[in-house]
Amino acid sequence: MIDPAVPAIGEPATTPGVLLLACYEMGHQPLSLAWPAAVLRQAGIPTRAIDLAVEPLPRGAVASARVVAVAAPMHTALRLGVRAVAEVRALNPTAHVVFFGLYAWLNADYLLATVADAVIAGEYEAPLLELVRTINSGASLETTAIPGISTRVGRTPPHLARPALPRPDRAELPDLSNYARYLDNERYSLSGYVEASRGCLHTCRHCPVVPIYGGRFFVVPVETVMADVRQQVAAGAEHITFGDPDFLNGPGHALRLARALHAEFPHLTFDFTTKVEHILKHRALVGELRTLGASFVVSAFESVSDDVLRRLHKGHSRADMDEALAVLAAARLPVQPTWLPFTPWTTLEDYLDLLQWIRECALISHVPAVQLSIRLLVPPRSALLDEYPPGYWGK
Repeated sequence: MIDPAVPAIGEPATTPGVLLLACYEMGHQPLSLAWPAAVLRQAGIPTRAIDLAVEPLPRGAVASARVVAVAAPMHTALRLGVRAVAEVRALNPTAHVVFFGLYAWLNADYLLATVADAVIAGEYEAPLLELVRTINSGASLETTAIPGISTRVGRTPPHLARPALPRPDRAELPDLSNYARYLDNERYSLSGYVEASRGCLHTCRHCPVVPIYGGRFFVVPVETVMADVRQQVAAGAEHITFGDPDFLNGPGHALRLARALHAEFPHLTFDFTTKVEHILKHRALVGELRTLGASFVVSAFESVSDDVLRRLHKGHSRADMDEALAVLAAARLPVQPTWLPFTPWTTLEDYLDLLQWIRECALISHVPAVQLSIRLLVPPRSALLDEYPPGYWGK
């Protein structure tokens, strides 16, 4: 991961004091860097953002960084981030290392015991800014209470104050040609990524959002999202992914945004993620989103076993999934269902039933093969741990 060479031509010998690192965001240009970069730079704090998924770790930037902040929005990103920090420590043992994102707080005990000086929980931009200011002032993180920031000497709950977010700063990130593309009619288009909300209204027991947000969510103003869309369209994006945990948590907000998007960029397509129950509840809205440019929807179907769905608190049944497919078919909106085939409660018959259901519903081409191999992940602080006695998950 480290570039073994001396700083490359064009890389400054000394670099800004804050280094933001992303490791994996499912092929998207990392918004987890663009938003904190915007907040830090607006505050006058020199910041450099590096996406290790597509570029090497720059030795010069690491060696001079006072703070290294690692995004951990998912489990894979967390594991790669831990490996990256080992290399950071080798180059700069005195750097303050902080992890932020969903899986950072879930794994705070492990991170603080092994690689991190601090972990941020919840809405992370404001706490990160305060952390950097604290370090720059010479104060100790372990004696300064900052909402949302846990250290080795104390833990704090997630910071859930409504964020005041500027337009994400993507200027320094690798261009969109390095990331996922949208395939339509055998044509690949550059794809952008935005978020219209943060957190989630729902409390599915296996979801990493739930232990942090507890059923709360915040919308990002339409103007802010559109400003981010504009800069990505200017960079060549012809398709936009809305990466919200659930785009229809705020249906009115989603519709205003989709209308604004289509009015300004009528040829731009987009996709979004939403629950089965929202597809059923907002049938008319689903149809309008299709006319406004939605080209497909992602929905966490998870299982065809009603027992498994109940244990996960998914809020839908197998019959609801059948009905949701009918709603989407009427709207001519394709679905990419996501699955959780392997859980402690899944039987062989359940798995075979899942394969048969996918085939009968003509969804084979809509399901990437990897979806049929996913196992339930139960990280520390998972809401599932509240439902079963100690030792259950070790069986």
